This record gives sequence, C-alpha cells and structure tokens, in this order.
Amino acid sequence: MLQAENIDLYYGASQILRDVSLTARPGRVTAVMGRNGVGKTSLMRALSGRQPIRGGRILWDGRDIARTPPAARARAGFGAVPQGREIFPLLTVEENLRTGFACLARDQRRVPDVVFELFPVLRDMLGRRGGDLSGGQQQQLAIGRALVTRPRLLLLDEPTEGIQPSIIRDIGRAIAYLRDQGDVAIVLVEQYFEFARDLADDFAVMDRGEIVLSGTADEMVSDQIRRYLTV
Repeated sequence: MLQAENIDLYYGASQILRDVSLTARPGRVTAVMGRNGVGKTSLMRALSGRQPIRGGRILWDGRDIARTPPAARARAGFGAVPQGREIFPLLTVEENLRTGFACLARDQRRVPDVVFELFPVLRDMLGRRGGDLSGGQQQQLAIGRALVTRPRLLLLDEPTEGIQPSIIRDIGRAIAYLRDQGDVAIVLVEQYFEFARDLADDFAVMDRGEIVLSGTADEMVSDQIRRYLTV
C-alpha cells in the first residue's frame, strides 16, 4: 500500500504542494482531480521520485521511500505513465516496450501477454516507430510499457488527454481489468469527470496545491467534485 503523508513540494522558492496526503490500496483506483495547474502532475512526480519533496513522508509497504531515487522505486514496483506519454519516437513499439526491462531481473525480461490482450494494436505494430503512431496508440504504448515492469503501483497522469473516444474506452477497460485483478494499486490523475467516476473507488480533489475534498466514491457528491473542475 502507498501512503503519502503531509507532502510539501517546492520548485525553487515556490511551494507547489502543501500538506498533501493520499492513500492508494491494491485493487482500488484513487482518482486525483482538479483544474490545470493545481499540483496534480507535481504530486505524481513526487510519488514516482522525479521531484524531491521538502517535507512529509511517502510510505511503501510501511517503509519511507521519500529519498529513494526513481529507478529504485521502479524496481520496488512503481510503474508510471507520465502526462504527454514520453515514449521514444525513434524506437519501434517493441523497443519501447523492452525499455521496461531495465528494472526487471533477467529471467523476467519478456513482454507479458496481458499487454497485447489489453491493447491488441500494439502486437500488430511491433515494428513501427513510436513516433509514427497516433496519439491514442502512443498512450496505449505508454501504458503497455509501464505494465512490462510488472507494477504493484500504477501512476497514470491524464491518460485520456487528447485521445479519441474509442481509445478512451479501451483505456478505461484496461484500468478496470487491472483494478479487478486485486494486486495493483492505481492512482489516476484525470480531469474528465465521467471517466474517473466510472473507475474510481476513492477520490482526492486538489485546489491550489492542497487536497480540498477526499473520500470514497460512495461518500463523494458529484456536484462538489465538478465545482473544482470548472474554470
């Protein structure tokens, strides 16, 4: 289980996250929602280790990993799908997937079947360069690459951004499948309320670097969440 406790994060002299706490449990989707610029991506960068925190703790299975570098977190089971996908455009689909091998033991270095079961188009495009794929296909590739690492925690930063509706549905089905397996904790940053509503078990709503609403899906009121999503 992931527990982020009272996180403070700064970029230079500017405080971006203030006393942020978040929990992600296996078999559940925790949706982090809010307008642009409220700190959602900074929170994901803090959880993955790409941005150091100034205060607070990040506990993984009870151990504080706040000072643990990103590569070590990946080996511990953190899989990240960053905003903007960040695939390698000149590498083939297969080569992009194989970059996930870096954090795996040598005997685990193969692409698991579930990647192609969830995203069959990737099998058909193994030899195609990543940069030649559509935006939706690149997003599927980014998620597939994260799954290659056999994550126990999956961090998804706005996976529906700029994606056509048919692929949004595919991504939603993939997230639901992974949640239902029961052994992966999922943190989903999202602005598309309907998408998050259909998947999330828990919500955390951010505004100005803070968590302003949190609770289970049953406890949250849609109108309250929407109020923090509108400009």
